[in-house]
Amino acid sequence: MTTGEATTTERPLWGWPLALLLIVVAVAPLVIQWLGNVDDQRLVDLDVYRTGGQAILEGRPVYDFVTPAPQLLPFTYPPIAALLATPLAAMSWPAAQWAWTALVFVTLAVSVGYGFRALLGHGVPYREVLSRAVLGRRAARDRDDAPGRAGGAGLPMAFALLMIACTYLMPIRDQVRFGQVDILLVALCLADCVARRPVWPRGMLIGLATAVKLTPGVFLIYLLITGFGPGARQEQRRTFFMAAFTAALLTLLPFLVIPADAAEFWFHALLDPERLGANAATTNQSMRGMLIRLYLPDWLTSLLWLALVAVVAWYGFRHARRALLDGHAVTGVALVGLMAVLLSPVAWIHHLAWVVVVLGALAGDGRDPVRVRVAAGVWLYYVVPIPWWGVTIKAAEIPVLSPVLGKIVQNGFGLGALVLVWLLGVWLPRRREVFRTLP
Repeated sequence: MTTGEATTTERPLWGWPLALLLIVVAVAPLVIQWLGNVDDQRLVDLDVYRTGGQAILEGRPVYDFVTPAPQLLPFTYPPIAALLATPLAAMSWPAAQWAWTALVFVTLAVSVGYGFRALLGHGVPYREVLSRAVLGRRAARDRDDAPGRAGGAGLPMAFALLMIACTYLMPIRDQVRFGQVDILLVALCLADCVARRPVWPRGMLIGLATAVKLTPGVFLIYLLITGFGPGARQEQRRTFFMAAFTAALLTLLPFLVIPADAAEFWFHALLDPERLGANAATTNQSMRGMLIRLYLPDWLTSLLWLALVAVVAWYGFRHARRALLDGHAVTGVALVGLMAVLLSPVAWIHHLAWVVVVLGALAGDGRDPVRVRVAAGVWLYYVVPIPWWGVTIKAAEIPVLSPVLGKIVQNGFGLGALVLVWLLGVWLPRRREVFRTLP
C-alpha cells in the first residue's frame, strides 16, 4: 500500500568520516604543492597579514612595514585587520601556514553548506539529479510518488564532491596558493544572510567582514535596499543596523588602540590604489581593471568606469533585492558578492571566491537538469585559467587576432562575472517559471 510518504534510509556512521577522507585525499596535492613551494613564494598574502600583526606587537608603523624580500608587499587592509592578525604573528611561520590553510577549508565548507543548501537538503535523490543532468530526464516533483529520498551516505558523498569541485575553482585554488582571506569573507556574509536561526546577532558577521576588508560593504547597501522601501523586510532593517554598528565599532576601535596607524590608513594608504599592486595586471578582473588595460586617457577611463559602476550597481542590486523578496536568498547573496568584485577599483582573481555561491544558486535543488548543466558549465569556466590564455594570445602578436581576441580572453573572468549577473538576475527567474509550467 502506498502511503504517500517519501522513503528514507538511516545514514551509516561511516558516511561523514569517509566523505572527510575523500576531501583530504582530493585536496592534498593542491595543499602539498603550495605549502611545499619555495619559502619566499609561499602563502605570500598570509605573510602580509602576519606582517601587520607583527608590526603591532613590535610597536612599529603598520603601513610602513613590508614583507621580506623579494616580495616586499605592504599591509593594505584596515587597521582592525592588523589587530586581528596578531595571533598569526605570535605563531611560528609553519604553524601559521597550516592553521590558515585549515581555516580556508573550514570556511569553504561553510560556504558550500549554505550555498548549496537546497541541493544538500533532505529529500534530494542525488543519483537521479546526476542522471537527469546527463540524460535530461525530468524530475518527479511535488508528487506523492516521488522517488526514494537521499539516504545512506548520499548526503556526505554529495557534500564531499561539492567541496572537491569548489576547491579546484581557480579563485579557490588561489586562496590556498596565496593564503588569502576571501573565502572567509564569503562564509561570514553568506552565513549572516541565509542562516535560519543564527546564534549571533544577525548583521554582526557582515559588519566584521566589512571592517576587515571594506569590499563586503556592498552588503550594507543590500541590507539597506531590502530593509527599506516597498515590500521591505523588517528583519533586513534590523540586520542593517547591527551590521553598520559592528563595522563602525571595529573601524573606530583602532583609533583608541593604534591611533597613528588608523589615521595613516584612512587618510593616506587607502587613497593609494597602487599599494594593492599593478592595477593593469591581468589578475585585476574588476571593471576598472578591464578598462585600464584598454590604455585610454586616464580621464576617459575614470569617466567610463564611473558610468559602468552606476549602471551595473543599479542592475545588480535591483535584481538582488527582487531575488530576496521572491524567497531566493542565496541568489541575492550571489548577486551582491559579484557586485563586490565588479564595482571595486581592484579585484584580483581570488576575489571571485563568490563563484561558489553563484554555483549553488544556479544548481538549486538539482531537479532542473538545465540549471545543473549551466552550473557545471560555469564551474568549468572558472576552473581553467582563461585570463592567462588571453596573455598567451596577445604574446603571439598575430595581427588583429592578438590585440582584439587576446584582450577579450584576458578579461575573461571579469566579463564572465558580468554574464553571471545576467544569468542570476534575468535568466534564472525565467528558468524557474519555465520549469514550474513543464508537465
